[in-house]
Amino acid sequence: MDPLGAPSQFVDVDSLPSWSDAYEAKQLDCHQSHVEKAQDDVRSPFPYRKDINEKIILWKGDVALLNCTAIVNTSNETLTDKNPVSESIFMHAGPDLKDELQKLKGCRTGEAKLTKGFNLAARFIIHTVGPKYKSRYRTAAESSLYSCYRNVLQLAKEQAMCSVGFCVVNTLKRCYPLEDATHIALRTVRRFLEIHGETLEKVVFAVSELEEVTYQKLLPLYFPRSLEEEIQSLPYLPADIGNAEGEPVVPERQIRITEKPGVPDDASDEEGLEADLSFIGSHAFARMEGDVDKQRRLILQGQLSEAALQKQHQRNYNRWLCQARAEDLSDIASLKALYQTGVDNCGRTVMVVVGRNIPVTLIDMEKALLYFIHVMDHIAVKEYVLVYFHTLTNYYNQLDSNFLKKLYDVVDAKYKRNLKALYFVHPTFRSKVSAWFFTTFTVSGLKDKIHYVESLQQLFTAIPPEQIDLPPFVLEYDARENGPYYSSYPPSPDL
Repeated sequence: MDPLGAPSQFVDVDSLPSWSDAYEAKQLDCHQSHVEKAQDDVRSPFPYRKDINEKIILWKGDVALLNCTAIVNTSNETLTDKNPVSESIFMHAGPDLKDELQKLKGCRTGEAKLTKGFNLAARFIIHTVGPKYKSRYRTAAESSLYSCYRNVLQLAKEQAMCSVGFCVVNTLKRCYPLEDATHIALRTVRRFLEIHGETLEKVVFAVSELEEVTYQKLLPLYFPRSLEEEIQSLPYLPADIGNAEGEPVVPERQIRITEKPGVPDDASDEEGLEADLSFIGSHAFARMEGDVDKQRRLILQGQLSEAALQKQHQRNYNRWLCQARAEDLSDIASLKALYQTGVDNCGRTVMVVVGRNIPVTLIDMEKALLYFIHVMDHIAVKEYVLVYFHTLTNYYNQLDSNFLKKLYDVVDAKYKRNLKALYFVHPTFRSKVSAWFFTTFTVSGLKDKIHYVESLQQLFTAIPPEQIDLPPFVLEYDARENGPYYSSYPPSPDL
């Protein structure tokens, strides 16, 4: 209430329901009944996090009316844009805001600048400038829009703000497709909260009626409210979900800024790539990727440096990853041959591979490779362990050494670096010999990570039994061969 007793037009963010609270009761009931099933499926790169969902608010209304620490204003480079968001902010903030903005001397696209809130309920206003969108300059527009959201959040973190109210930064006047822009906005906020979540209590997306439909559609992809919603949303994620901070990644279009303009910065690259340097203008400051086919030919001839080889490998892996996210892999997922379970004694994620569930002669092994990459890409960013059940496998389940070599060559370096142990459960003499030859003569760095496990009791010394979902046939085999020490442990459903 204001001093005269009239109701205030401003809205306190603490009175608004969070994205988690907005989940319907019947959906919550459905979630509870399907949690166990969802845990067996593939996890999204944006997993269900109740703590993060409680920080998110979707609100249909005028951002200028939010009572929070800071609200966001979208404007042009001179900070004089006339759009509905800016005009409402100026009207409610009063004339002092215009005088304050003149002192800022403009704002470049993608930047964020801070002023007081003046007569607003919000203490501060963060001004940012979204990009003008043209399809042929899409990569630049994506990067600039990401910078808008990221710089706003970073400024909020630096100023120890508790809550931020976002308008939709991409205005109609700047022609940015709403759905494309919403993907960038949501994933940037999600990644920021994953890393710096303790610094912000509330993030409000203030939208119009038209924008609300798009946000309602895409929010579950990045902020799933249950394990079931996470799995259901996974197929609808775009191929490019950005890097660890949500920044768009398009390897084929990357530009590398050189330390000394006009001068190649890597003498070892100069011999193989000198003819491929593309300079822009007479005194260029950037270098584009060279001819891809020529680089491949140079790799075969052994003329590329180690750094160039790594760059080529990363580019190839990203192509596999994009294909994996675009492909329908439901037939491979239904085999339940690869799934995430709990953590080991050191707190590392446990991934399970069930050998008997891989009908090598009946499935498309390239799709199996894509599925492995699709599941493991976000797992391998942190330390993890693999448990391979060789139990009751036969000729039709034996992975060919050529396939394993291709898998090892294709995956990113993080897979090899962060894999801390591979538990080979119920090995046979023949499988031990094959593994020894493979790790000795085909791949390097894997031999010391393999641990042969003859019984589940031995496995449970490294991974607590409640932290690993075991197929029933594995339990039965182990009880028959090694005694019923852990045979009463409940099997995982649907395996």
